[in-house]
Amino acid sequence: MDINFEYYKIFYYVAKYGNITRAATALGSNQPNVSRIIKLLETQLNCRLIIREPRGIRLTETGEQLYSHVEIAYRHLLEAQEEICGQPSSGEGTVEIGATETALHLFLFDILHEFKTTYPAIKINIHNHTTHETLKQLSSGKLDFALITTPFETPKSVRCEKMMDFREILVGGTEYKDLCHMPLELKNLKNHPWIGLARGTATYELYNDFFLRNNTDISLDMEVATSGLMLPLIENNLGIGFVPKQLALPLLETGRLVQIPINCTVPRRQIQLVSDKGRGKSLAADTFYKYLKNN
Repeated sequence: MDINFEYYKIFYYVAKYGNITRAATALGSNQPNVSRIIKLLETQLNCRLIIREPRGIRLTETGEQLYSHVEIAYRHLLEAQEEICGQPSSGEGTVEIGATETALHLFLFDILHEFKTTYPAIKINIHNHTTHETLKQLSSGKLDFALITTPFETPKSVRCEKMMDFREILVGGTEYKDLCHMPLELKNLKNHPWIGLARGTATYELYNDFFLRNNTDISLDMEVATSGLMLPLIENNLGIGFVPKQLALPLLETGRLVQIPINCTVPRRQIQLVSDKGRGKSLAADTFYKYLKNN
């Protein structure tokens, strides 16, 4: 079967914008022509790719599968065009970064401000997902690289480089100030409400193992999807939990949180820069990659 790349280009724009009229405008075409091309592509592939809805279109499961491949291919073609045409891509272009919320707050935000001052023309797209989903997107080619927190299972296809160490501390709101006078055993805190990241996250597994190693079976009373939700909940006295020390310090200094000392060592964690060994980077991505490693 011959491949008509123009069909895939039009499909890419329709899927990207989720609307045939907007896709036609971006392509400099018209709605009937774009609709005709999509029908031809569906006939060629013998499957349905889009479902029309009142406010646009929705991809079918097959359409989603095709788009995941077309998006990667289209981005790589644009990057190749930039490099071949001799554009100053080290100072322009787009970088796709995956990052966990902890990596964003502890490391990436400060670096981004400095980097954008030096390279204002480089666009940065940040994808904030769980560690598992971020690694999945990296492996599929949707990301140039990722910044994620340990622990995580390392696929053989990726390279990991340490960016920074950090440690988490146990904190509570002001209603828990009676717990901060002397180091406590974890089992003595079992009856207090605990807040933590939800099941299925690397952080949940880390602390589940930590509790078991210290002979207690503490379970979470409140599970949250992102680490950014933990501090507000803890500050409002809804429970206690482990958070990165750097993020807790401003609230500790203003008395809005209290640190709860414990008589066991909390696991040290890292933020690591993860990249695919077998895939090259665009000049823009390589520029940011080197900037991260040198700052």
